Amino acid sequence: MGDPEVKMVKVDDDGDENKERGNWGNKMDFILSCLGYAVGLGNVWRFPYLTFQNGGGAFLIPYFLMLALAGLPIFFLEVSFGQYCSEGPITAWRAVPMFRGIGYGMVLVSFYVGISYNVIIMYACYYLFSSFTSQLPWVGCGRSHNTIYCSDLYSDCVNMEYGQGIILNNGSCANLTAGDLSDEELMDYNVTELPGGMYNISDYTDPLFSGRQRPSQEFWENGVLRQADNMNETGGVVWQLALCLLFAWLIVFGCLIKGIKSSGKVVYVTATFPYLVLIILLIRGVTLPGYQEGIKFYITPVWSTLAKPRVWLDATTQIFYSLSAAWGGLLTLASYNKFHNNCYTDSLFVALANCATSFFAGFAIFSIVGFMSHELGVPVQEVAKGGFGLAFVAYPEAVALMPVSTLWAILFFLMLITLGLDSQFAIIETVVTAIIDEFPQLRKKKTYVLGVVCCVGYLLGFTCVTRTGPYWASLIDSYSTSFSLLLFAIMECIGLSYIYGVRRFMNDIRTMIGDPWVDFVGFYWWPFLWCLVTPGLLTFVIIFNWANWSEPSYNGEYPPWAQAIGWMLTISVIIWIPVVMVFEFLRSSGSAKERLQTMSKPRGTWGPALQKFRDEAWEVHLNHGTTMGGNKEKTDSHGVKYSADKGADNAAYTS
Repeated sequence: MGDPEVKMVKVDDDGDENKERGNWGNKMDFILSCLGYAVGLGNVWRFPYLTFQNGGGAFLIPYFLMLALAGLPIFFLEVSFGQYCSEGPITAWRAVPMFRGIGYGMVLVSFYVGISYNVIIMYACYYLFSSFTSQLPWVGCGRSHNTIYCSDLYSDCVNMEYGQGIILNNGSCANLTAGDLSDEELMDYNVTELPGGMYNISDYTDPLFSGRQRPSQEFWENGVLRQADNMNETGGVVWQLALCLLFAWLIVFGCLIKGIKSSGKVVYVTATFPYLVLIILLIRGVTLPGYQEGIKFYITPVWSTLAKPRVWLDATTQIFYSLSAAWGGLLTLASYNKFHNNCYTDSLFVALANCATSFFAGFAIFSIVGFMSHELGVPVQEVAKGGFGLAFVAYPEAVALMPVSTLWAILFFLMLITLGLDSQFAIIETVVTAIIDEFPQLRKKKTYVLGVVCCVGYLLGFTCVTRTGPYWASLIDSYSTSFSLLLFAIMECIGLSYIYGVRRFMNDIRTMIGDPWVDFVGFYWWPFLWCLVTPGLLTFVIIFNWANWSEPSYNGEYPPWAQAIGWMLTISVIIWIPVVMVFEFLRSSGSAKERLQTMSKPRGTWGPALQKFRDEAWEVHLNHGTTMGGNKEKTDSHGVKYSADKGADNAAYTS
């Protein structure tokens, strides 16, 4: 007789299975939260830029290949891992105690990124508030943040309505028709007088040409950032940014105050609104002159680029970071799922929807970029930018060229804010959940824990509202996530595939989604990826990064003391892996071999949170040749059994 088939339990959307820890209100809460977490600012401002930079349509080949070989496997692994044990990124590693350092590293990375991510939301808030005016502040050159190098000063002077003008060395505009210059001065500027009071300025050149900046660039640097020339000049606090940062943290706190019960409802707006705006922007974009050139530039394949290693590296890192894998967020969000939720189909849907969003956003963005290129009379490649350059310089300027520009500006920056908030919700929830799961006695004080995390995040982010703020935001983002996320992903694959056991992990998944899915021949593609392909590919990416390493920079190289701080951030994230391994080895008893065995085996408390699912998992593993790992009976740290209906572990757990 064959093994008994695992009976699937219908997922009931009404009420929580885990009464103490809580569950998502329904499946859509989880899907939208995951989608909002994965679909972030990088989908709008980084993917389109990388696509045109790396061969247009040809870039999609390595991109989707890396999705299949690296992105999806880690995504599915983390969602399955979190849903099975209903634990955060630290306590989930009761499965393999020696790898618990991965969880600490993930939580620290999430906290560091949460600081810099809210700074980006802060900038978007500032632009949004600045957009509620009939004349957008990044249009024209007559404001306090503008300098003599503002490019519109030149065009306004040379094309003045009455007469002819030229810009002088001091930046002022001289009216030639009014006789502002002597004959000698006219000769100095290569201007010759013609009959009829006209002047020939074909040989004239703008004396300030090399330093010219667009009005949108000056608004960004001088009006918003008030950016210092280098990181050694801290300057004062920009109080407008400080208030916007406070506003951003208050939004995060308010939306997470009831945990997933509140954030799970907010995402119905924040996760769907960006799609609505992108559709509106695309429809508007394809009605503007010049849009074809932008889209053509975006998708035209340059096949020769596929021979460059850098293209494949960019594809791997982009798909990896785009899916938000190895941050701990996916594991956290999945930990609130009901036990028999089909995490397999959810993972496939969210990952593919995320990549489709990136591709779709490229059309919306480059249709507007093509219009901007047409209006300014410059090639598309001179307009197309990535990161801050696209979000806060190029796109605002493009919006200013459109009819009813105020409306489009408001819509665009609302989209950026909602894109950022979705990801920020999951990032901060990851930190809070990890703390609560590590110290269950704080569970009833979760609101206070959230408040402390938000307050500390705001205070640490205060460096980013000084005149050196952009330097600090870039430093935190570059060093804290440089290669640590790739390392975490590799360690996850090794820990769950080789030490915990890939067969055991497959049976964990079998318990949740049933035999038909796991026994399907195509499903065995996943353990093959987890064991060999994905860790091997990510190891190659790390080695390639090291071989071609250059120190991160912003507006020039960071000073040595700033680089030292950056490396301290990197070390503070990854050092937990060896530290925890040494700690587990020292606190175990017996010979070296026995210690290694102890630190490699699951804790007794490892397994599904509810007793009825532990019983089910125990039988599934028994019938398929593996063991569950933890004890069959759920007990607390004193060996006291839980009743079947009590819910998740509520005893303090010393990990």
